[in-house]
Amino acid sequence: MWDVRGERGSATHRANMRTLKETFEALRGQIPGLLTIEVGLDFSAVDYACDVVLVSEFESLEALQAYQQHPAHLAARKHVGDLRIARHQVDYFL
Repeated sequence: MWDVRGERGSATHRANMRTLKETFEALRGQIPGLLTIEVGLDFSAVDYACDVVLVSEFESLEALQAYQQHPAHLAARKHVGDLRIARHQVDYFL
């Protein structure tokens, strides 16, 4: 989950949210073991909500660990690094 730069609701804020979404959804099909990836944009506009959430599923813990170091993932992180102001993460087993 991320909070992105820009005043909430502004054109810059919305563009940053879309860029983050498009960047991570472009990883679909590029990384072995990444079964699903979905990026959602918050529409609630409540002050305590994060702006963007990424939900992904991996075939194994090893696949998640490989994803974290995969060049495509590292490039995506670098591409959006300046857009975000906060990042939160939850990894869990299904």
